[in-house]
Amino acid sequence: MKKVLSSLACGLILASTASADIARVEMGAGAWMQTPSGAITYTEGVGTGSDVSDEKEETNPYIWLLIKHPIPVVPNLRVEYVTLANTGTANGQFKDFKASGGKTSLDMTQYDIIPYYNILDNTAWITLDLGVDLKIVELDYKADGVTMVGSLDTSYSDTTSVVIPLAYARARVEIPATNIGLESDVKYISNGSSTVYDVRAKVDYTFDFTPLVQPALEMGYRVQKIDIDEQDVNGKMDLEFAGFYAGLMLRF
Repeated sequence: MKKVLSSLACGLILASTASADIARVEMGAGAWMQTPSGAITYTEGVGTGSDVSDEKEETNPYIWLLIKHPIPVVPNLRVEYVTLANTGTANGQFKDFKASGGKTSLDMTQYDIIPYYNILDNTAWITLDLGVDLKIVELDYKADGVTMVGSLDTSYSDTTSVVIPLAYARARVEIPATNIGLESDVKYISNGSSTVYDVRAKVDYTFDFTPLVQPALEMGYRVQKIDIDEQDVNGKMDLEFAGFYAGLMLRF
């Protein structure tokens, strides 16, 4: 029995090693059909302003690229790009304006730079990656139909950029004897009353027309939560973007 078990274990290790990729490049692009919800609030003294999301579905593009290399000590790299849009209605007193049903828009451009290590590389059809995500967020906020503080203007605009570090984990399972893969990844950070996370789950199908370039289809569901609530900051943000996404992939 020991010899049988040893033979099975050796066979599994050899099969896993043979199926592991020494180097690989993957890329994908598609559309995320997400619905934003939540609000942005501002409080200073007795004045309170609230910008509530319209919860209108938006379709936004996304792009991603994954690079895996054979150098063990150097992390692999994944980069991502997505744009998000949210419209809302503002009421009350804000720092720079007062609103009574003013229409607002928030556009966010996000760049994710993810160095990661391959903990399991298609071992028994399972892949596990761990790393960190540097999420660069560019925000463009506009409000129309408002009363400006110390100005006759009826519109307000502001732009800013922030970098949010998050923990990153990705798990993937290749279903044996098929070209189907199941995958999920999580980006997460929590500090005090603030929490940011970005979670995805998907299924993809790879067409093996040629071993050099393999096209694929992906479809999944994505939820992104941005809850910023710091005691020393008057502005609060509690927004969620959730919905299905679909796109095309290329594997090299």
